[in-house]
Amino acid sequence: MQEISRFYVVVIRMYYDDHEPPHFHAIYSGEEIQVAINPIAILDGELPRRATSLVLEWAALHQRELTENWERLRKDQKPEKITPLK
Repeated sequence: MQEISRFYVVVIRMYYDDHEPPHFHAIYSGEEIQVAINPIAILDGELPRRATSLVLEWAALHQRELTENWERLRKDQKPEKITPLK
C-alpha cells in the first residue's frame, strides 16, 4: 500500500495488487472509503459527510494523476505523490 497524499487528517492510499475498477482508498479517523477514479464515485465504505466532500473535491482536481498512479502500480512502479488539498 502506497500513501500518495495526505490532507487535513485524510490519508489517500493505493494498493499494488488491488482489484478493478481503478480506485483509491481514503482513510479518516479509522474509517475508510474506496473511490473509483473514472468516473469519480464511492465504491464502498463511509466517512463523515465533510471528509467525504473533501476527498471527492480532491479527486476531481487530481483525476489525471490518480489514473497515472493506478497505471504505475499496475506496472509495479512506485506511484508519485499528489498535491494535498489546501
